[in-house]
Amino acid sequence: MKRLLFSLVSVVLFAFSLTAQKADKPTLCVGNYHSEAAAVKQLARLSKTHSNLAQWKVRAAAVRQQILTGAKLNPLPKRTPLNPIIKDKRSYNGYTVESAAFEALPGFFVYGSLYRPMGHKGSRPGILCPHGHARGPEGGRLRPDQQHRCATLARMGAVVFSYDMIGFGDSLHLGWDHKHKQALTLQTWSSIRALDFLETLPEVDEKRIGVTGCSGGGTQTFLLTAVDDRVSVSVPVVMVSAHFFGGCHCESGLPIHKTTKLETNNAEFAALAAPRPLQLISVGGDWTKNTPKVEYPFIKSIYKYYGAQTKVENAHFAKEGHGYQLSKRQAMYPFMVKHLGLNSKGVLNKKSGVYDESKNTIETPKRMHNFASLKDMPKHALKPGVKVTF
Repeated sequence: MKRLLFSLVSVVLFAFSLTAQKADKPTLCVGNYHSEAAAVKQLARLSKTHSNLAQWKVRAAAVRQQILTGAKLNPLPKRTPLNPIIKDKRSYNGYTVESAAFEALPGFFVYGSLYRPMGHKGSRPGILCPHGHARGPEGGRLRPDQQHRCATLARMGAVVFSYDMIGFGDSLHLGWDHKHKQALTLQTWSSIRALDFLETLPEVDEKRIGVTGCSGGGTQTFLLTAVDDRVSVSVPVVMVSAHFFGGCHCESGLPIHKTTKLETNNAEFAALAAPRPLQLISVGGDWTKNTPKVEYPFIKSIYKYYGAQTKVENAHFAKEGHGYQLSKRQAMYPFMVKHLGLNSKGVLNKKSGVYDESKNTIETPKRMHNFASLKDMPKHALKPGVKVTF
């Protein structure tokens, strides 16, 4: 009898243990986590959590906290020395490009290209340009469309830093894999440190910092804007969707969207930009097809609390597909000019309304590399693929 009772107790405890483990397992909202109809209903539920600015601020703080906690950045890591390496200056028509790298954490380097304007006096805006998941020899920040974006913004007076996601560009070239388990954590922290890097440049105006990226770079754009109020202007491109949460583990591989205490989505993440200027660029050919009728009105209702409805815009291209093609860049440029005080003289054709990109120089991937090989890296650089200690 005692043996039977012991067996029954053991079974109950084991079942309880499995239930507890299941309950503790994080919920990841990956890709099309729910339907478009479910997304509309979710936004309606989220809207009911507040009816005025004070209530929204409480909600916003909770969402922001969940992003940081889910991304394993709560508390934020210690800001260690960046030890920037800026070299190999190239001069082009109205701007320069330099290879630039810094340490987001001791031995963990972020690689990029630093674009600076020529002939512009006084302090200048700074702009971060994260990239998406396009691969190949000209993937990531090496893509011509990304170079055009950065060069054109620099020609209008901005100091622009275009930087690699883990496993792209120099990071890939030097052996890192984008499948690294800490990708979301490392990239979010790298973006925060990229802001720190811009602030170390004496010509950059710390009160005028913008960020814009497409696809996976759009995710980085709204995540950085959500957790760091130093971002003055935000332009996430073809990524803000209430039903699509990002298909890569660097976007949805950690529990930032849903816990037992709070549910949210990328539209609400983007709303955390309020009341700072925010432009949503969307298309009919991907998951942002509903933005004009679903995500944009929701976000604009948040801006209404601040009396800042004019600071949020949506440029929608119903017949176009995913990407940061010329049409999307042409929509972004005037928004940055307006809110960051860029000088479009010599770039904007006032008659046609087109921002001229023909004077930009497109560099080869080899020309853009920060280091030829691991042998050229500082000796304390972390080996590719290791677990990074925060």
